[in-house]
Amino acid sequence: MRADRLVSLVLLLRRRGRLTADTLARELEVSTRTVLRDIEALSAAGVPVYAERGRHGGFELLPGFRTELTGLNHDETLALLTAHSRRGRQTFGLGSALTSALRKVVDALPESHQATASEAARRFLVEPATDLLSRRPATEEVPGTTMAEIRRSVLAGHRLRIHYAATGQAPRWRTVDPIGLVTVRDRSYLLATRSGADRTYRLSRVLAAAELPEPAQRPDAVDLDRIWRERCAQFLSEDHITVLVRVNAERREDLLNTVVAVRTALPDADGRLRMEVTYQDLRHAEWGLWQLGTDAEALAPASLRAALHRRAAAMAARYRTTVPGPAGNEPP
Repeated sequence: MRADRLVSLVLLLRRRGRLTADTLARELEVSTRTVLRDIEALSAAGVPVYAERGRHGGFELLPGFRTELTGLNHDETLALLTAHSRRGRQTFGLGSALTSALRKVVDALPESHQATASEAARRFLVEPATDLLSRRPATEEVPGTTMAEIRRSVLAGHRLRIHYAATGQAPRWRTVDPIGLVTVRDRSYLLATRSGADRTYRLSRVLAAAELPEPAQRPDAVDLDRIWRERCAQFLSEDHITVLVRVNAERREDLLNTVVAVRTALPDADGRLRMEVTYQDLRHAEWGLWQLGTDAEALAPASLRAALHRRAAAMAARYRTTVPGPAGNEPP
């Protein structure tokens, strides 16, 4: 781990020139004291790093010093730089590793291409923090130490003990055999088995985790894509309500934001979309379709149409009369 940090420190100085100990500490996510120790280690190893004192001082490399790293072509580098998005930084707690890797990637390019690749990457924005409607996506935070334990257990093939808070239940400890990690729409999951039965755990509900020394009971080869498809199909078959809805095409994405899954989507005769979607239950379906107003119509089940009718009637009754203004006059 320290060797990687030393390489990152050298690359930071190569790319950005003179930097203070405080700046290096922020970039490397360590203490200032650790940075000073690393600088001493680099000097002892023969890396030409020196300190410039004074108001504008800091640490700097002698001009011309270059590390030996394998180079990549321009498009390969651009692909990796583009991956350094908000979502990429959060995935499985590997943000610091991704930042460090990208420093090495940029440094590996010929000097004539470094500025070009960095400038090109600034022209791409992947998964920004808000959309055009100024909605901020719900982010799920997993403590770094917890994520590290889970990640190590998955990669080492060891059993894992997790303190898990399932919906509607008190948190309790479980011992599982981890299979792999999946992230989808900013939500991350641990695929595992427990006592031989398939289990899927949402990482944001894992309160603590500990890697165990004994090996996990799992096959050597794994097809995560197939396993995820199978578990999705199983999830959709359990205690959910299927709704047939007709929706204006321009509100399709708004509908998708409220459903659990989409089973079918076909164009209707009037230009709208006829979609078969899945909600958690009747109450969830009523809430989701109410958000779309008259841009969507539930065709089935009848119980959902009745629930929406009652809600619309109550709303109409509430606004049937005009509320008087403060002086007894109607508002303009």
